[in-house]
Amino acid sequence: MEKSLNRKDLTQGVVWKKLLLFFLPIAAGTCIQQLYNTVDGLIVGRFVGTAALASVGGSAAQIINLLIGFFVAITSGASVVIAQVYGAGRTRDVQLATGNAIAVFSLLGLLLMVFGLIASPAMLRLLQTPADTMDGSTLYLRICFIGVPFVLVLNMESNMLRAVGDSVSPFFYMVAACFANIVLDAVFVVLFHWGIAGVAAATVASQILNTALLTYKLWHTGEAYRLHFQEIRLRGVYLANMLRLGIPAGLQSSMYAVSNMIIQVGVNSLGTVVVASWAMTSKTDGIFWAVSNALGAAITSFVGQNLGAGRKDRVKLCVKQGLILSGIITVVLRALIMLLAKPLLHILTHDQAVIDTTYEMMTYFVPYYFTWTLIEVLSAVLRGAGDAVRPVVIIGLGICLFRIIWIGTLFLYFHTLPVLCLCYTASWTLTSLVMLLYFRKGRWMQRGRMIVEH
Repeated sequence: MEKSLNRKDLTQGVVWKKLLLFFLPIAAGTCIQQLYNTVDGLIVGRFVGTAALASVGGSAAQIINLLIGFFVAITSGASVVIAQVYGAGRTRDVQLATGNAIAVFSLLGLLLMVFGLIASPAMLRLLQTPADTMDGSTLYLRICFIGVPFVLVLNMESNMLRAVGDSVSPFFYMVAACFANIVLDAVFVVLFHWGIAGVAAATVASQILNTALLTYKLWHTGEAYRLHFQEIRLRGVYLANMLRLGIPAGLQSSMYAVSNMIIQVGVNSLGTVVVASWAMTSKTDGIFWAVSNALGAAITSFVGQNLGAGRKDRVKLCVKQGLILSGIITVVLRALIMLLAKPLLHILTHDQAVIDTTYEMMTYFVPYYFTWTLIEVLSAVLRGAGDAVRPVVIIGLGICLFRIIWIGTLFLYFHTLPVLCLCYTASWTLTSLVMLLYFRKGRWMQRGRMIVEH
């Protein structure tokens, strides 16, 4: 094994301190991004209107989550491969794996962009998008697809930096991109009156900026993971392992998105106010999901590096201390979200019906976020250990299929907003119990191994 790496090492030191210091920049970045999403919702809700808010956050958002989310999730496979070879001190493998990943996701991004530009109207019709939001949703979706190649590359590069222990650089670049997005939102929507097109254009411009900053960092760093453009090419062994780990994560993301799209059809059947309120919930409680996902990303990289270095003792400590940290975060954020929800909603929109409906939805979600804690932490550990398939099966059955059955039976019969919302809490509870059972009884630690051998 090579040991010449100047490492941002997660394999030494006090576990909880290393994990916390690594996690905080990721969490801060996701919170900044969530703040941008809230400001974005504020600008749309205040200056464009409720129908525009439904166009941006309704069916169009579900399609973005399905298609773009699938490929973004695949980037996690690249990060696990890079984390493990980096933890093992294999400089050359880090460089080759990085070049391979950039080549793969650049190509996938271009293909997805072309597909999205052509298929956006058909996908929106499939979701029974309300007629008064159809034109706006189509415009927003097509402009967003133009930015897809940059989205995939920037997510891959951010994950790659975190995989080698650098969670600070992606944070600063995300802050710069979000600030640019907010400024451009104000210019394009408030000053130029471009409406939905302005919101989408600002988003794409900020994605291009973020990608440029990350690429510049990788190109000019003095670390062993420096990007060499001549290494940007497809390589079989790295590609196979990245896809082996990434595709299950992509399928998991897609299963979430498909179940949410089916739920979106139910939401659409309840009217434009409910559609706008459904979109608004992500602006108010999204900080919890942002921080939770950040902790999952930190744990995955931590576990990957330590397994690569053969430190299974630190992996076990990471599980215990990650669960404690996640529990603390959940308790604090639950209280803050419910306390601040109504004041924030009054800032985001003047529509009292949307405010009341959004708050009602939140009472069915927020108090029960503790049921999600086990799923996030344990699935992150399993991903970092290279156990990619079984957690996806558990989540696919316990969350996605369960929700689809719920919508096709209980909601179809009762057709009320509370019944629609409760399918989330029920699915989190069921899946967390099954995930815990597998984690305790499964042989995932024994299967933990170096993904790319010499």
